[in-house]
Amino acid sequence: MSNPRWLADRTRQIEASGIRKIFELGKTLRDPVNLSIGQPHFPVPEPIREAAKRAIDSGGNGYTVTQGVPELRDRIAVDLAKQYPGQDRGAVVTSGTSGGLYLAMLATVNPGDEVVIPDPYFVSYPHLVTMVGGKAVFVDTYPDFRVDPDRIAAAITDRTKLVLLCSPGNPTGTVVEPDAMKAIADVCRKRGVLLLSDEIYRAFHFDGPPRSPAEFDPDVLVVEGFGKTYGVTGWRLGFAHGPRHLVDEMAKLQQFTFVCAPSAFQHAAVAAMDFDVSGIVADYRRKRDLVVTGLKAKYEIATPGGAFYAFPKSPRGTGTEFVAEAIRQNLLVIPGGTFSRRDTHFRISYAAADETLQRGIDILNRLS
Repeated sequence: MSNPRWLADRTRQIEASGIRKIFELGKTLRDPVNLSIGQPHFPVPEPIREAAKRAIDSGGNGYTVTQGVPELRDRIAVDLAKQYPGQDRGAVVTSGTSGGLYLAMLATVNPGDEVVIPDPYFVSYPHLVTMVGGKAVFVDTYPDFRVDPDRIAAAITDRTKLVLLCSPGNPTGTVVEPDAMKAIADVCRKRGVLLLSDEIYRAFHFDGPPRSPAEFDPDVLVVEGFGKTYGVTGWRLGFAHGPRHLVDEMAKLQQFTFVCAPSAFQHAAVAAMDFDVSGIVADYRRKRDLVVTGLKAKYEIATPGGAFYAFPKSPRGTGTEFVAEAIRQNLLVIPGGTFSRRDTHFRISYAAADETLQRGIDILNRLS
């Protein structure tokens, strides 16, 4: 018989993800219109698949050095030199972007330290803070989801260790403007606070080139990943880059947690970085426009600047109540309370076939 005393206090503070609950519910429905899944719907591009097969067939299945295979780290270094000229950025290959975020917090956040997070936020953020003993401090961005540097500055106290930024964001698809990025980087530098930038959706900028707060301050720590960009979310492969002393500490901690990122997929990632995803990004921009145009007459919806999500306001009741109505119509979306202290919106993933998107739009318009 299990003993409740075996569970740590931090475990009791963490609830199962609302996203996973919807995933499980989806298995019980017959032919649902599934706009809940936060992963690309396109097949893995053939050159990347073939590179993974070659790596497996040639024996690239064992442990690698903790920092990542040299070929991948060298390829990452080439890109970083182009993106951040004049900066000396260290890099470590991680087990997904989530693994990179965890290592970053494990390396920097002491018990009681505060982590400033714009709200809405990715579902994992507050729980990662809890896991390392920190305290999440939320900064409201409603109704347009734009991150206000003045509000970020006002949330920083003597206990603040880091500010966590995500652009483009999940669940809103909001892109932080370069001026706001610079202002946030400036205030973090002046206050001695680390700025951690989650750039898992970096490739999916629809209205301009990708931007990063690291352009304005070399001390910004950035985490990126391969899963969303190339349709390989299950490979659990990402990387972090920033000040070398900090990245080295993350690599040290990885030795005793993840050990190393999946080895064969590290080799495949070298090929992935040379694959042109501009056609995929253009297709998602078109899908973004399809969703916004299809819903804006009946829903309050901000136009996303990137990623592959929209975050409309519920036409009545809470987001959870409205999602329950949608599920009864065989439509799967995620209640906004999963990503926020508010429960007023719901998340749509438009990483889906056009036919599925149109079915979802039709159901939502009937429900409005």
